[in-house]
Amino acid sequence: MYSKSFSFIVQSEYDSVAAKSYLRRVLGLSARALTLLKYSDGSVTRGGELLRSRDRLSSGDMIEISFPEDRNDVEPVEGELNILYEDEYILVVSKPPFMPVHPTKTHQSDTLANIVSHYQQMRGERYAFRALNRIDKDTSGCVLIAKDKLSYAQLLPAISKEYIAVCEGIVTGDGVIDEPIALCPDSRIRRCVSLNGQRAVTHYHPIKVGSGHTLLSLRLETGRTHQIRCHMSYIGHPLAGDDMYGGSRELIGRQALHCSKARFTVPFTDRQISVDAGIPDEFMRIVNEF
Repeated sequence: MYSKSFSFIVQSEYDSVAAKSYLRRVLGLSARALTLLKYSDGSVTRGGELLRSRDRLSSGDMIEISFPEDRNDVEPVEGELNILYEDEYILVVSKPPFMPVHPTKTHQSDTLANIVSHYQQMRGERYAFRALNRIDKDTSGCVLIAKDKLSYAQLLPAISKEYIAVCEGIVTGDGVIDEPIALCPDSRIRRCVSLNGQRAVTHYHPIKVGSGHTLLSLRLETGRTHQIRCHMSYIGHPLAGDDMYGGSRELIGRQALHCSKARFTVPFTDRQISVDAGIPDEFMRIVNEF
């Protein structure tokens, strides 16, 4: 059985705080995770004794959280894994284009999750595939995978990412697109800018111009589905290769979008980590072509 336990010493600023509040606000455990611990083989103890949600904590208390065995039902499939960073809490890889992140009805054994399942099996580990960010099948770059529920909760709100893209046309200056995004009425996949949509904010910065295209770096304030693709199309600069949003596939056979950088704090530490998946050569070829 592969299970995981965490120990914490309650700091003075949390003296007399209710256990439930500490577990939710400080450690980031969701209500669902607390319920799972209560009604499964997991446990939350203080000094070896069961800790109840209503109990008050004292400075110096030793809290131990033990999660039950993590289930991993994804079929392990051997494949190449480009690892950018790994520790006991997180695995960060660079995903190639044309590979789905999660298994679907039409992709059961050719996904990143399958390869990660095989990798952890070879290392004697067992954890569910918890991707902290989602990128499309044809988008390449950084994918961050938490190795347990508590690390997932700690990492999720504290990750910053940067994207690289090639758009059609010439973009000469920095810009911000603050336009709501919704599902298009005539599609189950495509998004559009709509007053009825959710707020979406995209920051972009041109890096290089060439051959009627612009290489951009982009940063998101929000994480809407197809946000970069939809926003760049909306301002008249669809991504190269993105025919769903008006781009041409003449120079590249997929949307020219890549999650290039990620920054995060290692759970339960102050250690800052930055990973860099570079810029795809095919992106540079587009803007260097004359």
